[in-house]
Amino acid sequence: MDVVDLTRHLIGFDTINPPGQEAEAMAFCADLLRGGGFDVEVIAQGSDRCNLIATKGIGAGRALGFTGHLDTVPLGGAAWRYPPHDGLIEGGKLYGRGSTDMKGGVAAFICAALDAPVPPGGIAILLTAGEETGSDGARVMIEAGPLPPIGALIVAEPTANRAVPGHKGALWLRLVFHGVTAHGSAPEAGVNAIELAMAALTQIKALDLGPAHPVMGAPSRNIGTISGGLNTNSVPDRCEVTLDLRSVPGIVHDDLVAKIETCLPAGTELARIIDLPAVWTDPDDPWIEGITELSARVANQPSNPMAMSYFTDASIFTPALDAVPTVILGPGEPQLAHKTDEYVALSRLEEAVRIYRAALGQWEG
Repeated sequence: MDVVDLTRHLIGFDTINPPGQEAEAMAFCADLLRGGGFDVEVIAQGSDRCNLIATKGIGAGRALGFTGHLDTVPLGGAAWRYPPHDGLIEGGKLYGRGSTDMKGGVAAFICAALDAPVPPGGIAILLTAGEETGSDGARVMIEAGPLPPIGALIVAEPTANRAVPGHKGALWLRLVFHGVTAHGSAPEAGVNAIELAMAALTQIKALDLGPAHPVMGAPSRNIGTISGGLNTNSVPDRCEVTLDLRSVPGIVHDDLVAKIETCLPAGTELARIIDLPAVWTDPDDPWIEGITELSARVANQPSNPMAMSYFTDASIFTPALDAVPTVILGPGEPQLAHKTDEYVALSRLEEAVRIYRAALGQWEG
């Protein structure tokens, strides 16, 4: 099976998350990899969901690892010109939900791993469910037991085949402010929870979140949602706010939470929705230099360091693997992720297979 056919086949599985239901797609990949001589372990994750670890040639030394997820985001409200699960091809582009993010990347590294000679240290593949909702499957995988011995990790998320040595972290918080209800004509008799939230958010917007990173830039904050009050003529006694904080290396999420807490009135509830640290490998790392040169040569991509703003399963896997060199490198176009009529260029799929195959050929364990 070539990379285009495999990508189309994976797009045909409806793995929109929620609910995910990745088990059928994961079983298909498991059978394909077993047929190629891989040892496969399937790790359950609730009803109709699972994760997969596939290894080949594991022995002395450490394997080159690949990781990707099979869940996709919902379709959105806009009409699709191309049916999202048909995998139609037009003008050198393969359309479908997940084509860019990131079934094309998964197909490319599976094809490369099935085709390439096994390098010293072997090959390890980590396929996850539930990445789009906060790397749920990756957490399940590391809780289930030790990962294979991996010496470097390729995350096939969309970068248009540019080698990217890291991404920002994500800390999503839910804040619930509590007031005292009263009649809207006598607001002085109550405590307005929305006003408590407004005052706290003003302070949060003024916080110094920490120093900027030379490549990623400054950490950021965004007030994502706010909801309070039940009716116009009552003082609201509850207001819920969600915050999206994006961190950079050197910033500890516990410290960010402590800063946020200094802005909150007594009795405010704070909960972490997503907590994923930033990922960064020094661009001068020899393996990163090699994969960057490979990407520049095969995909005609720039070699200067950059970082992605989205999060990936590397936030879970890289720390669990003792901070191994990690690169984000996949055939999808980042700007097309989660979009209506998402697509991946056929040429990028073929480039990715060549890059991954060459990376396996260069790997020394």
